[in-house]
Amino acid sequence: MKHHQKGFTLIEIAIVLVIIGLLLGGVLKGQELINTARVRAMNNTVDGITAAWFSFQDRYRAFPGDYSTAQSNLNLPGAPDGGDGNGLVDTIDESGRVWVHLEAAGYLTGGYNDDTVQVAQDAFDCNPTECPDNGFGSGMNLSYGTQVQTGAADAHELLSGRGIPVEVIAELDRKVDDGSPVSGAMQLGDAGQGWDATAEGLCINGTNYELQAPSDNCAAVFRNF
Repeated sequence: MKHHQKGFTLIEIAIVLVIIGLLLGGVLKGQELINTARVRAMNNTVDGITAAWFSFQDRYRAFPGDYSTAQSNLNLPGAPDGGDGNGLVDTIDESGRVWVHLEAAGYLTGGYNDDTVQVAQDAFDCNPTECPDNGFGSGMNLSYGTQVQTGAADAHELLSGRGIPVEVIAELDRKVDDGSPVSGAMQLGDAGQGWDATAEGLCINGTNYELQAPSDNCAAVFRNF
């Protein structure tokens, strides 16, 4: 007796390949949509903080956190006080009070009511219950210093917090700045407290974002303050 083995026809193989292609395309498109949403959310957060920062300055002629008469002019919770009024958010106490002052003035919400929060200038690990959540489990920090890759002069900077996928940071940089991690108003953050040089090195390749072996623990710095 002869046994005949029946294989797949070319049409059947083509149909299977089309289905596989559609599935892969759907997965990739879904990931792209997720990253786009993440970029948009982070951009909105940064824009909101920027608007709050300048609105406070315009209204009170001082920076939040550094505002020396905050105790008498703001509806501060508990008994937090103001800064030294030198025009710089340059102490760990003032960095901790930035969000308290902004919320007391009505520009942010989040329950920032503890003036004992101390945030170092180079800290990428502020607790998200005490600082604005970056959407990736870490709090954002605003202070006067130099955490950009270029090592420029000190300036008021918004540190994004860590734990952000490098592709999200790279896409946001292309969207709002020059797309480079080492130049412009938005750059890859330089390692600081809560984010070490080893983790930083996984996010950058020379003068480009590392997208071939992308890290999900990166941080950015914004200098438009």
